[in-house]
Amino acid sequence: MAEDTRQNKRASFSALTELSTNGMARTPALASGKTGASKKLVIKNFKDRPKLAENYTEDTWLKLRDAVSAIQNSTSIKYNLEELYQAVENLCSYKVSPTLYKQLRQVYSLDNLSFLKRMNRCWQDHCRQTIMIRSIFLFLDRTYVLQNSLLPSIWDTGLELFRTHIVSDSAVQKRTVEAILEQIELERNGETVDRSLLRSLLGMLSDLQVYKDSFEERFLAETDRLYAAEGQRLMQERDVPEYLHHVARRLEEENDRILSYLDQSTQKPLICCVEKQLLGEHMTAILQKGLSNLLDENRVTELALLYQLFSKVKGGLPTLLQFWRDYIKSFGGEIVCTPEKDKDMVQDLLDFKDKMDNVAQSCFGRNEAFINAMKEAFETFINKRPNKPAELIAKYVDSKLRAGNKEATEEELERILDKIMIIFRFIHGKDVFEAFYKKDLAKRLLVGKSASVDAEKSMLSKLKHECGAAFTSKLEGMFKDMELSKDIMIQFKQHIQNQSEPSNIELTVNILTMGYWPSYTPMEVHLPSEMVKLQEVFKLFYLGKHSGRKLQWQPTLGHAVLKAEFKEGKKELQVSLFQTLVLLMFNEGEEFSVEEIRAATGIEEGELKRTLQSLACGKARVLNKNPRGKDVEDGDRFNFNSDFRHKLFRIKINQIQMKETVEEQVNTTERVFQDRQYQIDAAVVRIMKMRKTLSHNLLVSELYNQLKFPVKPGDLKKRIESLIDRDYMERDKETPNQYHYVA
Repeated sequence: MAEDTRQNKRASFSALTELSTNGMARTPALASGKTGASKKLVIKNFKDRPKLAENYTEDTWLKLRDAVSAIQNSTSIKYNLEELYQAVENLCSYKVSPTLYKQLRQVYSLDNLSFLKRMNRCWQDHCRQTIMIRSIFLFLDRTYVLQNSLLPSIWDTGLELFRTHIVSDSAVQKRTVEAILEQIELERNGETVDRSLLRSLLGMLSDLQVYKDSFEERFLAETDRLYAAEGQRLMQERDVPEYLHHVARRLEEENDRILSYLDQSTQKPLICCVEKQLLGEHMTAILQKGLSNLLDENRVTELALLYQLFSKVKGGLPTLLQFWRDYIKSFGGEIVCTPEKDKDMVQDLLDFKDKMDNVAQSCFGRNEAFINAMKEAFETFINKRPNKPAELIAKYVDSKLRAGNKEATEEELERILDKIMIIFRFIHGKDVFEAFYKKDLAKRLLVGKSASVDAEKSMLSKLKHECGAAFTSKLEGMFKDMELSKDIMIQFKQHIQNQSEPSNIELTVNILTMGYWPSYTPMEVHLPSEMVKLQEVFKLFYLGKHSGRKLQWQPTLGHAVLKAEFKEGKKELQVSLFQTLVLLMFNEGEEFSVEEIRAATGIEEGELKRTLQSLACGKARVLNKNPRGKDVEDGDRFNFNSDFRHKLFRIKINQIQMKETVEEQVNTTERVFQDRQYQIDAAVVRIMKMRKTLSHNLLVSELYNQLKFPVKPGDLKKRIESLIDRDYMERDKETPNQYHYVA
């Protein structure tokens, strides 16, 4: 009975279900209570298919992507799985399947950063597992394995397995290295990366002993390529200071990378690579483009950085040294060889030297090579223009040592003189300096215009230390003459007081030894009878004490103090002797012509015009000139200016004596050249007397060694010919290039 029931149930089930042709179960219409025709339930499609909401596809994909990412990273999924399933079904129903599949493939394949994280997690897990296994088998590792040197330790075995089965796989290794390089490139471009991840992975490569072959070579090649391109581009785009700061920053970044995650063995090749591509390849371009500007603008910070960077590159400092030397020669040559700048030449040279000293000390680390190169460059350019720098240095010293120079205290003056001596050392023709310095010193001493005897003696001491006692012997003689003259004048004044007829003129005489002082052209002038009488008194007094000596009066540098009465009141005029003779004429008359004054005083024409100009056309016009004008002409007439006014009681009008005339300058220069000829002659005779016979080339070589001033071979040849003509030496009859000394 039971069996029949089961069969009936099966039969009932069979009647209710029927498979459709497509394999899906189809339910037939159930019979109604009534017998006869049955009704069918028909479900029809919508006439218009429902549209998806706006942005539904994009929003749904974002949910699906987050879900896939969560599954891959073993984190919780935010959304219901059924909801996600339904979302996929919906997208497929709306024919988004191809796009959805492509997106899934892209997400499913890990991006580089995710791959690195997965690799790092795998490595960390493996290390943790290996450590745990080793701790269990520690006794085995420390006994059996340790005793068999050919067997790797358990830790090394774990590393070997990871290397063999994972890292040695070419695809895995390539992907790992490329992903690491990508992260480093992102960081170099300014993005933030996970440094701890990179440190762990590069440590893995190092532990597995594949760091150098698999990573470092590729890394250095990529670095080389990157910085080569960057160097070329930035040299075009940026100015030199900005480029130097960029290079310094890049080097700092790379050193930071080494400390953070790269292996220490990479440091040297990496830094060399950066320095080569950013500096080594562009050294000349950097210096050509920017060194002059940096030095012109005194950019101390950038110059120090330039030196620091170039010191790291092979050949960097020698290249910088050459450009530095060339800059000094060029800039200094412009100062020296531009006649328009002669007025400021010495001050410009001092300022330039201070500036270069500061650069050498604060920027170039007091490098001896750079200091020596600077000295060599100064010596080269300062002698490009012979004689003039020496002359101007002497005049500059005169301006500083002259009375009335209120620019400097004694300490500052001493510092200025020390700086002057540094420039003086570079000059070859020191005899030119000596000649002009001696001329100016004589004026300062004789006219009483020296600012300080201590400063004068300090300068003399510096010259003696620099050039030797022979150089300063005449200058020292000048000071001795001045001191002896003071003693003589004390005795002379006592002698005058004992005279029965004391003079109302106070006479001061300086006795000068002719060999010490500059030579002055003798000039006969007509002195007033009172002065002539006083001169004779002194002459008798002096020769009475020093028999056999000869006195020659030199009026050029004489000066006097005259008492004058104007409408404003009495004044004292400090004037030269020539000015004195002119002014005294106006005690005898009211107006005189130039010719009348010349006849009465005996002053040479050029000197007389200068004197009259100083009295009638200068700041203190004690004479009136008719007609008015700046220059004195032959037809001009002069009268005493009784309306003259001045705020001071004693007025200095004798500054004209301190001014150098063109004639004086020419005479001083010619005297130097004449002295040089005598020195050359003496040197030739001295050498030939010692050697007896000598070839022309050897004689010239010896002369260059002995002479202390620059001389041209042509000038030497002329002096040798002159000595042959005067029978001091003769040519060899068979060898014309050979000379013999004639005793």
